[in-house]
Amino acid sequence: MILGCIADDFTGATDLANNLVRAGMRTVQVIGVPPAALAVDADAVVVALKSRTAPVAEAVTQSLAASRWLRERGARQIYFKVCSTFDSTPQGNIGPVAEALLDALPADFAIVTPAFPENGRTVFKGHLFVGDLLLSDSPMRQHPLTPMTDANLVRVLQAQCRRTQVGLIEQREVALGAAAVQARVAALRTQGCRLAIADAVNDDDLRVLAAATKDLVLVVAGSGLAIGIPALHGLAPRDEASRLPPAQGARAIVAGSCSTATQAQVAAFIGGGGAAFAVDPLRIAAGVDVAAEALEWARSRLAAGPVLVYATADAQRVREVQATLGVDRAGSLVEATLARVAEGLVAAGVGQLLLAGGETSGACVQRLGITQLRIGVQIDPGVPWCHAAAQRLHVALKSGNFGGTDFFTRAFDVLAA
Repeated sequence: MILGCIADDFTGATDLANNLVRAGMRTVQVIGVPPAALAVDADAVVVALKSRTAPVAEAVTQSLAASRWLRERGARQIYFKVCSTFDSTPQGNIGPVAEALLDALPADFAIVTPAFPENGRTVFKGHLFVGDLLLSDSPMRQHPLTPMTDANLVRVLQAQCRRTQVGLIEQREVALGAAAVQARVAALRTQGCRLAIADAVNDDDLRVLAAATKDLVLVVAGSGLAIGIPALHGLAPRDEASRLPPAQGARAIVAGSCSTATQAQVAAFIGGGGAAFAVDPLRIAAGVDVAAEALEWARSRLAAGPVLVYATADAQRVREVQATLGVDRAGSLVEATLARVAEGLVAAGVGQLLLAGGETSGACVQRLGITQLRIGVQIDPGVPWCHAAAQRLHVALKSGNFGGTDFFTRAFDVLAA
Protein backbone atom coordinates (compact mmCIF):
# COMPACT_ATOMS: atom_id res chain seq x y z
CA MET A 1 0.00 0.00 0.00
CA ILE A 2 1.30 3.43 -1.00
CA LEU A 3 -1.52 5.65 0.18
CA GLY A 4 -3.86 5.22 3.13
CA CYS A 5 -6.99 7.37 3.03
CA ILE A 6 -9.57 8.26 5.66
CA ALA A 7 -12.82 9.72 4.31
CA ASP A 8 -15.38 11.41 6.53
CA ASP A 9 -18.35 10.07 4.57
CA PHE A 10 -19.08 7.30 2.07
CA THR A 11 -19.72 9.39 -1.05
CA GLY A 12 -16.56 11.37 -0.34
CA ALA A 13 -14.66 8.11 -0.13
CA THR A 14 -15.73 6.99 -3.61
CA ASP A 15 -15.09 10.51 -4.91
CA LEU A 16 -11.47 10.24 -3.73
CA ALA A 17 -11.08 6.65 -4.89
CA ASN A 18 -12.43 7.64 -8.30
CA ASN A 19 -9.69 10.23 -8.82
CA LEU A 20 -6.99 7.80 -7.70
CA VAL A 21 -8.24 5.10 -10.09
CA ARG A 22 -8.44 7.53 -13.01
CA ALA A 23 -4.81 8.45 -12.39
CA GLY A 24 -3.71 4.80 -12.36
CA MET A 25 -3.88 3.58 -8.75
CA ARG A 26 -5.54 0.25 -8.02
CA THR A 27 -7.88 1.34 -5.24
CA VAL A 28 -10.14 -0.44 -2.78
CA GLN A 29 -12.69 1.24 -0.55
CA VAL A 30 -13.58 -0.38 2.76
CA ILE A 31 -16.54 0.52 4.93
CA GLY A 32 -15.29 1.29 8.40
CA VAL A 33 -12.04 -0.02 9.84
CA PRO A 34 -11.64 -3.67 8.74
CA PRO A 35 -11.07 -6.27 11.45
CA ALA A 36 -8.28 -7.98 9.50
CA ALA A 37 -6.00 -7.66 6.48
CA LEU A 38 -7.54 -7.11 3.07
CA ALA A 39 -7.94 -10.06 0.73
CA VAL A 40 -6.88 -8.00 -2.30
CA ASP A 41 -3.77 -6.20 -3.45
CA ALA A 42 -4.09 -2.44 -3.91
CA ASP A 43 -1.95 0.67 -4.28
CA ALA A 44 -4.39 2.71 -2.20
CA VAL A 45 -7.01 1.87 0.39
CA VAL A 46 -9.79 4.28 1.32
CA VAL A 47 -11.43 3.74 4.71
CA ALA A 48 -14.93 5.21 4.51
CA LEU A 49 -16.28 6.53 7.81
CA LYS A 50 -19.61 8.12 8.66
CA SER A 51 -17.94 10.78 10.77
CA ARG A 52 -18.61 14.11 9.07
CA THR A 53 -21.58 14.97 11.30
CA ALA A 54 -20.80 12.62 14.19
CA PRO A 55 -19.99 14.00 17.65
CA VAL A 56 -16.42 15.34 17.69
CA ALA A 57 -15.04 12.72 20.08
CA GLU A 58 -16.55 9.90 18.02
CA ALA A 59 -15.16 11.31 14.76
CA VAL A 60 -11.68 11.60 16.29
CA THR A 61 -11.77 8.07 17.71
CA GLN A 62 -12.87 6.54 14.39
CA SER A 63 -10.29 8.49 12.39
CA LEU A 64 -7.42 7.54 14.68
CA ALA A 65 -8.42 3.87 14.48
CA ALA A 66 -8.44 4.08 10.68
CA SER A 67 -5.04 5.76 10.66
CA ARG A 68 -3.53 3.06 12.89
CA TRP A 69 -4.94 0.29 10.69
CA LEU A 70 -3.56 1.89 7.52
CA ARG A 71 -0.12 2.62 8.96
CA GLU A 72 0.20 -0.91 10.35
CA ARG A 73 -0.31 -2.17 6.81
CA GLY A 74 2.38 -0.01 5.28
CA ALA A 75 0.66 3.19 4.20
CA ARG A 76 3.42 5.75 3.61
CA GLN A 77 1.09 8.75 3.66
CA ILE A 78 -2.29 9.38 5.32
CA TYR A 79 -4.83 11.35 3.30
CA PHE A 80 -7.69 12.75 5.41
CA LYS A 81 -10.42 13.36 2.84
CA VAL A 82 -12.90 16.14 3.59
CA CYS A 83 -15.77 17.52 1.54
CA SER A 84 -14.99 19.87 -1.35
CA THR A 85 -17.37 22.38 0.26
CA PHE A 86 -15.58 21.95 3.60
CA ASP A 87 -18.81 20.81 5.27
CA SER A 88 -18.39 21.31 8.99
CA THR A 89 -19.59 23.27 12.02
CA PRO A 90 -17.81 25.65 14.40
CA GLN A 91 -17.02 22.58 16.53
CA GLY A 92 -15.62 20.39 13.77
CA ASN A 93 -15.03 17.85 12.63
CA ILE A 94 -12.22 18.81 10.24
CA GLY A 95 -10.07 20.72 12.72
CA PRO A 96 -10.29 18.29 15.65
CA VAL A 97 -9.60 15.24 13.46
CA ALA A 98 -6.67 16.94 11.70
CA GLU A 99 -5.17 17.94 15.06
CA ALA A 100 -5.58 14.43 16.43
CA LEU A 101 -3.95 12.88 13.37
CA LEU A 102 -1.02 15.32 13.58
CA ASP A 103 -0.52 14.37 17.23
CA ALA A 104 -0.79 10.61 16.60
CA LEU A 105 1.37 10.45 13.48
CA PRO A 106 5.02 11.42 13.19
CA ALA A 107 3.79 14.65 11.57
CA ASP A 108 4.32 18.30 12.42
CA PHE A 109 2.54 19.93 9.46
CA ALA A 110 -0.25 19.29 6.95
CA ILE A 111 -1.50 21.22 3.95
CA VAL A 112 -5.30 21.60 3.73
CA THR A 113 -7.14 22.17 0.45
CA PRO A 114 -10.67 21.11 -0.53
CA ALA A 115 -10.16 22.40 -4.09
CA PHE A 116 -11.58 20.31 -6.95
CA PRO A 117 -11.63 22.60 -10.03
CA GLU A 118 -13.19 19.92 -12.26
CA ASN A 119 -16.27 20.16 -10.07
CA GLY A 120 -16.14 23.93 -9.71
CA ARG A 121 -14.48 24.05 -6.26
CA THR A 122 -11.54 26.46 -6.13
CA VAL A 123 -9.67 28.22 -3.35
CA PHE A 124 -8.20 31.72 -3.76
CA LYS A 125 -6.79 33.95 -1.00
CA GLY A 126 -7.99 31.26 1.36
CA HIS A 127 -11.61 31.67 0.25
CA LEU A 128 -13.59 28.74 -1.17
CA PHE A 129 -15.62 29.25 -4.33
CA VAL A 130 -18.41 27.01 -5.62
CA GLY A 131 -18.45 27.82 -9.30
CA ASP A 132 -18.47 31.62 -9.49
CA LEU A 133 -19.95 32.03 -6.01
CA LEU A 134 -18.25 32.31 -2.67
CA LEU A 135 -19.13 29.30 -0.52
CA SER A 136 -21.12 31.61 1.75
CA ASP A 137 -23.26 32.75 -1.22
CA SER A 138 -23.81 29.24 -2.60
CA PRO A 139 -26.70 26.90 -1.76
CA MET A 140 -24.41 25.39 0.91
CA ARG A 141 -25.37 28.30 3.17
CA GLN A 142 -28.73 26.51 3.60
CA HIS A 143 -27.40 23.00 4.24
CA PRO A 144 -29.66 21.43 6.91
CA LEU A 145 -26.78 19.88 8.90
CA THR A 146 -23.67 21.89 8.06
CA PRO A 147 -24.66 25.35 6.80
CA MET A 148 -21.55 27.04 5.42
CA THR A 149 -21.90 30.79 5.96
CA ASP A 150 -18.20 31.75 5.86
CA ALA A 151 -16.02 31.27 2.77
CA ASN A 152 -12.76 32.16 4.57
CA LEU A 153 -11.34 28.70 5.23
CA VAL A 154 -8.48 29.95 7.39
CA ARG A 155 -11.06 31.47 9.72
CA VAL A 156 -13.34 28.43 9.55
CA LEU A 157 -10.54 25.96 10.33
CA GLN A 158 -8.95 28.14 13.01
CA ALA A 159 -12.27 28.25 14.89
CA GLN A 160 -12.26 24.44 15.03
CA CYS A 161 -8.68 24.04 16.22
CA ARG A 162 -7.65 24.11 19.88
CA ARG A 163 -3.90 23.48 19.76
CA THR A 164 -2.95 24.53 16.23
CA GLN A 165 -2.28 27.78 14.40
CA VAL A 166 -3.64 27.83 10.83
CA GLY A 167 -1.71 29.59 8.04
CA LEU A 168 -2.24 30.29 4.33
CA ILE A 169 -0.33 29.30 1.18
CA GLU A 170 -1.44 31.68 -1.56
CA GLN A 171 -1.87 30.86 -5.22
CA ARG A 172 0.99 33.16 -6.24
CA GLU A 173 3.32 30.86 -4.25
CA VAL A 174 1.73 27.70 -5.65
CA ALA A 175 2.21 29.06 -9.19
CA LEU A 176 5.98 29.18 -8.59
CA GLY A 177 6.15 25.41 -8.09
CA ALA A 178 6.65 22.75 -5.43
CA ALA A 179 9.90 24.22 -4.11
CA ALA A 180 8.18 27.56 -3.44
CA VAL A 181 5.37 25.80 -1.60
CA GLN A 182 7.86 23.87 0.50
CA ALA A 183 9.67 27.13 1.33
CA ARG A 184 6.37 28.64 2.45
CA VAL A 185 5.69 25.56 4.60
CA ALA A 186 9.11 25.99 6.24
CA ALA A 187 8.32 29.64 6.98
CA LEU A 188 4.92 28.75 8.44
CA ARG A 189 6.53 26.14 10.66
CA THR A 190 8.77 28.83 12.18
CA GLN A 191 5.63 30.84 12.92
CA GLY A 192 4.15 27.96 14.88
CA CYS A 193 1.66 26.82 12.25
CA ARG A 194 0.88 23.12 11.88
CA LEU A 195 -1.94 23.46 9.33
CA ALA A 196 -2.23 25.73 6.29
CA ILE A 197 -5.03 26.33 3.80
CA ALA A 198 -3.56 26.11 0.29
CA ASP A 199 -5.00 27.97 -2.69
CA ALA A 200 -5.70 26.04 -5.89
CA VAL A 201 -7.59 27.40 -8.89
CA ASN A 202 -6.75 24.74 -11.50
CA ASP A 203 -5.44 21.19 -11.86
CA ASP A 204 -1.86 22.39 -12.30
CA ASP A 205 -2.04 23.95 -8.84
CA LEU A 206 -3.19 20.63 -7.40
CA ARG A 207 -0.33 18.77 -9.06
CA VAL A 208 2.14 21.27 -7.58
CA LEU A 209 0.63 20.79 -4.13
CA ALA A 210 0.75 17.01 -4.50
CA ALA A 211 4.45 17.18 -5.37
CA ALA A 212 5.15 19.58 -2.52
CA THR A 213 3.48 17.26 -0.01
CA LYS A 214 5.00 13.98 -1.21
CA ASP A 215 7.17 13.68 1.89
CA LEU A 216 4.53 14.86 4.37
CA VAL A 217 3.01 12.05 6.41
CA LEU A 218 -0.42 13.74 6.48
CA VAL A 219 -2.46 15.73 3.95
CA VAL A 220 -5.98 17.07 4.45
CA ALA A 221 -7.89 17.62 1.23
CA GLY A 222 -10.93 17.09 -0.90
CA SER A 223 -10.59 14.56 -3.68
CA GLY A 224 -8.92 16.99 -6.08
CA LEU A 225 -5.39 16.66 -4.68
CA ALA A 226 -5.49 12.96 -5.54
CA ILE A 227 -5.10 13.64 -9.27
CA GLY A 228 -1.43 14.45 -8.73
CA ILE A 229 -0.41 11.66 -6.36
CA PRO A 230 -0.20 8.48 -8.51
CA ALA A 231 2.28 10.03 -10.98
CA LEU A 232 4.66 10.76 -8.08
CA HIS A 233 4.93 6.99 -7.64
CA GLY A 234 5.46 6.12 -11.29
CA LEU A 235 1.81 5.25 -12.00
CA ALA A 236 -0.16 6.34 -15.06
CA PRO A 237 -3.80 5.99 -16.18
CA ARG A 238 -4.66 2.43 -17.24
CA ASP A 239 -7.91 0.69 -18.14
CA GLU A 240 -7.44 -2.26 -15.81
CA ALA A 241 -7.46 0.02 -12.77
CA SER A 242 -11.19 0.69 -13.28
CA ARG A 243 -12.39 -2.64 -14.74
CA LEU A 244 -15.43 -4.14 -12.97
CA PRO A 245 -17.46 -7.33 -13.60
CA PRO A 246 -20.38 -7.03 -16.08
CA ALA A 247 -23.52 -5.47 -14.62
CA GLN A 248 -26.60 -7.59 -14.02
CA GLY A 249 -30.00 -7.25 -12.36
CA ALA A 250 -32.64 -4.55 -12.16
CA ARG A 251 -31.85 -0.85 -11.74
CA ALA A 252 -32.92 1.49 -8.96
CA ILE A 253 -32.16 4.89 -7.40
CA VAL A 254 -32.52 5.87 -3.75
CA ALA A 255 -32.13 9.61 -3.11
CA GLY A 256 -32.04 11.33 0.25
CA SER A 257 -30.01 14.44 -0.51
CA CYS A 258 -31.87 17.75 -0.63
CA SER A 259 -29.11 19.62 -2.46
CA THR A 260 -30.09 21.75 -5.44
CA ALA A 261 -28.20 19.39 -7.77
CA THR A 262 -30.14 16.33 -6.56
CA GLN A 263 -33.42 18.26 -6.67
CA ALA A 264 -32.74 18.98 -10.35
CA GLN A 265 -31.82 15.33 -10.99
CA VAL A 266 -35.03 14.09 -9.38
CA ALA A 267 -37.10 16.59 -11.38
CA ALA A 268 -35.37 15.59 -14.63
CA PHE A 269 -35.94 11.89 -13.99
CA ILE A 270 -39.64 12.40 -13.23
CA GLY A 271 -40.04 14.88 -16.08
CA GLY A 272 -38.62 12.28 -18.46
CA GLY A 273 -41.30 9.77 -17.48
CA GLY A 274 -39.31 7.88 -14.84
CA ALA A 275 -41.19 5.95 -12.17
CA ALA A 276 -40.78 7.67 -8.79
CA PHE A 277 -42.04 7.23 -5.22
CA ALA A 278 -41.81 10.15 -2.76
CA VAL A 279 -41.00 9.42 0.88
CA ASP A 280 -42.77 11.74 3.35
CA PRO A 281 -41.00 12.02 6.74
CA LEU A 282 -44.19 13.14 8.47
CA ARG A 283 -45.96 9.93 7.43
CA ILE A 284 -43.02 7.90 8.77
CA ALA A 285 -43.25 9.78 12.07
CA ALA A 286 -46.99 9.06 12.18
CA GLY A 287 -46.25 5.33 12.19
CA VAL A 288 -46.88 4.50 8.53
CA ASP A 289 -44.60 1.78 7.14
CA VAL A 290 -43.46 3.89 4.22
CA ALA A 291 -40.59 1.52 3.38
CA ALA A 292 -43.04 -1.35 2.87
CA GLU A 293 -45.23 0.88 0.69
CA ALA A 294 -42.28 1.93 -1.42
CA LEU A 295 -41.08 -1.63 -1.91
CA GLU A 296 -44.53 -2.89 -2.87
CA TRP A 297 -44.77 -0.05 -5.38
CA ALA A 298 -41.28 -0.74 -6.79
CA ARG A 299 -41.44 -4.52 -7.23
CA SER A 300 -44.05 -4.36 -9.98
CA ARG A 301 -42.07 -1.71 -11.86
CA LEU A 302 -38.48 -2.98 -11.72
CA ALA A 303 -38.73 -4.97 -14.93
CA ALA A 304 -39.72 -1.86 -16.91
CA GLY A 305 -36.65 0.22 -16.09
CA PRO A 306 -35.01 2.21 -13.31
CA VAL A 307 -37.22 3.18 -10.36
CA LEU A 308 -36.59 6.10 -8.01
CA VAL A 309 -37.46 6.25 -4.32
CA TYR A 310 -36.67 9.71 -2.95
CA ALA A 311 -36.96 11.95 0.09
CA THR A 312 -35.39 14.90 -1.75
CA ALA A 313 -37.18 18.20 -1.13
CA ASP A 314 -36.50 21.92 -1.34
CA ALA A 315 -35.02 23.90 1.55
CA GLN A 316 -38.38 25.31 2.69
CA ARG A 317 -39.95 21.85 2.94
CA VAL A 318 -36.90 20.54 4.82
CA ARG A 319 -37.16 23.38 7.35
CA GLU A 320 -40.86 22.69 7.87
CA VAL A 321 -40.23 19.01 8.55
CA GLN A 322 -37.33 19.79 10.87
CA ALA A 323 -39.47 22.30 12.77
CA THR A 324 -42.09 19.60 13.33
CA LEU A 325 -39.86 16.60 14.09
CA GLY A 326 -36.51 18.13 15.07
CA VAL A 327 -33.38 18.03 12.93
CA ASP A 328 -31.94 14.79 14.31
CA ARG A 329 -35.21 12.85 14.33
CA ALA A 330 -36.16 13.94 10.83
CA GLY A 331 -32.78 12.84 9.49
CA SER A 332 -32.70 9.51 11.31
CA LEU A 333 -36.25 8.58 10.25
CA VAL A 334 -35.49 9.23 6.59
CA GLU A 335 -32.12 7.47 6.69
CA ALA A 336 -33.56 4.36 8.35
CA THR A 337 -36.46 4.19 5.89
CA LEU A 338 -34.31 4.64 2.80
CA ALA A 339 -31.85 2.04 4.10
CA ARG A 340 -34.71 -0.47 4.46
CA VAL A 341 -35.84 0.39 0.94
CA ALA A 342 -32.34 -0.21 -0.46
CA GLU A 343 -32.12 -3.55 1.31
CA GLY A 344 -35.52 -4.58 -0.02
CA LEU A 345 -34.70 -3.50 -3.56
CA VAL A 346 -31.56 -5.62 -3.63
CA ALA A 347 -33.52 -8.57 -2.24
CA ALA A 348 -36.03 -8.02 -5.08
CA GLY A 349 -33.33 -8.38 -7.73
CA VAL A 350 -31.73 -4.95 -8.07
CA GLY A 351 -28.12 -5.41 -9.14
CA GLN A 352 -27.44 -1.80 -10.14
CA LEU A 353 -28.13 0.68 -7.36
CA LEU A 354 -27.54 4.43 -7.37
CA LEU A 355 -27.51 6.15 -3.96
CA ALA A 356 -27.71 9.96 -3.75
CA GLY A 357 -26.57 11.85 -0.65
CA GLY A 358 -23.75 11.28 1.82
CA GLU A 359 -25.89 10.40 4.84
CA THR A 360 -28.23 8.28 2.70
CA SER A 361 -25.35 6.40 1.11
CA GLY A 362 -23.81 5.69 4.50
CA ALA A 363 -27.03 4.36 5.96
CA CYS A 364 -27.81 2.19 2.91
CA VAL A 365 -24.31 0.73 2.57
CA GLN A 366 -24.27 -0.20 6.25
CA ARG A 367 -27.75 -1.77 6.05
CA LEU A 368 -26.68 -3.82 3.03
CA GLY A 369 -23.66 -5.15 4.92
CA ILE A 370 -21.18 -3.89 2.31
CA THR A 371 -17.66 -3.91 3.70
CA GLN A 372 -15.53 -3.53 0.57
CA LEU A 373 -15.88 -1.85 -2.81
CA ARG A 374 -13.81 -2.06 -5.98
CA ILE A 375 -13.79 1.31 -7.76
CA GLY A 376 -14.75 1.40 -11.42
CA VAL A 377 -15.54 3.78 -14.26
CA GLN A 378 -16.45 7.42 -13.64
CA ILE A 379 -20.01 8.57 -14.32
CA ASP A 380 -19.45 12.26 -13.61
CA PRO A 381 -16.54 14.01 -11.87
CA GLY A 382 -16.37 12.64 -8.34
CA VAL A 383 -18.82 9.77 -8.87
CA PRO A 384 -17.72 6.30 -10.06
CA TRP A 385 -19.51 3.01 -10.29
CA CYS A 386 -18.30 0.53 -7.68
CA HIS A 387 -18.69 -3.22 -7.19
CA ALA A 388 -19.48 -5.02 -3.96
CA ALA A 389 -18.39 -8.58 -4.72
CA ALA A 390 -20.02 -10.25 -1.69
CA GLN A 391 -23.41 -8.74 -2.60
CA ARG A 392 -22.88 -9.10 -6.37
CA LEU A 393 -24.00 -5.49 -6.57
CA HIS A 394 -22.91 -2.53 -8.66
CA VAL A 395 -23.44 0.63 -6.62
CA ALA A 396 -22.76 4.34 -7.16
CA LEU A 397 -22.53 6.64 -4.14
CA LYS A 398 -23.27 10.19 -5.29
CA SER A 399 -22.57 13.25 -3.20
CA GLY A 400 -25.69 15.39 -3.17
CA ASN A 401 -23.96 18.30 -4.90
CA PHE A 402 -22.40 16.26 -7.71
CA GLY A 403 -23.57 15.13 -11.13
CA GLY A 404 -25.30 16.66 -14.13
CA THR A 405 -29.06 17.08 -14.38
CA ASP A 406 -29.43 13.85 -16.40
CA PHE A 407 -27.29 11.85 -13.95
CA PHE A 408 -30.04 9.42 -12.88
CA THR A 409 -30.54 8.10 -16.40
CA ARG A 410 -27.07 8.48 -17.84
CA ALA A 411 -25.40 6.60 -14.97
CA PHE A 412 -26.90 3.31 -16.10
CA ASP A 413 -25.87 3.94 -19.71
CA VAL A 414 -22.26 4.43 -18.56
CA LEU A 415 -22.32 1.11 -16.70
CA ALA A 416 -23.74 -0.72 -19.72
CA ALA A 417 -21.16 0.73 -22.14
